[in-house]
Amino acid sequence: MTRRHISGFSNPAVKALRSLRDKKHRRREGLFLAEGLRLLTDARRCGHLPRTLVLSDRRDPHPLLIELESAVDAAGGDIIETTPEILAKITGKDNPQAVAGAFAELDTALEAVDRTTGKLWLVAQDLRDPGNLGTMLRTADAVGAGGLILIDDCADPFSAEAVRASMGAIFTVRLAQAGWAEFLDWLRRGEGQLVAASLRDAQPYRNAPYAAPCFILVGNESQGLPAAYENACDLRVTLPMRGRADSLNAAVAGAVLAYEVLASVEAGGN
Repeated sequence: MTRRHISGFSNPAVKALRSLRDKKHRRREGLFLAEGLRLLTDARRCGHLPRTLVLSDRRDPHPLLIELESAVDAAGGDIIETTPEILAKITGKDNPQAVAGAFAELDTALEAVDRTTGKLWLVAQDLRDPGNLGTMLRTADAVGAGGLILIDDCADPFSAEAVRASMGAIFTVRLAQAGWAEFLDWLRRGEGQLVAASLRDAQPYRNAPYAAPCFILVGNESQGLPAAYENACDLRVTLPMRGRADSLNAAVAGAVLAYEVLASVEAGGN
């Protein structure tokens, strides 16, 4: 473990941490940034500790922060103290939290997923907004889903925006990434009902014949799901739109369906 104080913006460690805001550097280093005591505490409780812990030298004392420092110290991680201004440079926020960390990227291999660990799963196809991705992670955590599976060209789940929007769920929810063909082949090799949120040949989402494990498929924010993907689903359901809007936000639609599926499968009727 090393502990040091950094006061210069040009310090190599500052530059390396700041570079993690860029996807290509995250992939090269296999690291991503997370900030905030609550989020880092959730990570610690789930068994994830930052490789590098960055602390504001003007932080207020807090017992959870002391526990976090001790855990990183015991694990042999690096601890950096620096100014709020440099911390803002690292995180890209004008008013940064008092603590941030660089974590090893999580395993997102689909083949490592155990579908029997959840009655329902969320699946997002070509979801481009990191805020929506983070919201779906929070939804997966809230409903006790097995996890979130990202299909095709989704936003990077390890971007600062997605991690921040997940409110810690990036560490509590099983996350996987795959192409459509890989996902469909994996799904059909075991039990699993694929349900699409759709407007085409769909039945009302209430009281639909859901069956566990249920995989709720939500499409791109503006384009929805490709027709071929909808055709591959076991069930297509639609949500009523009472106003002028013709659809819900993708993450919101996923949340509404998740709670309906949860109620259905827990009732044991399907």
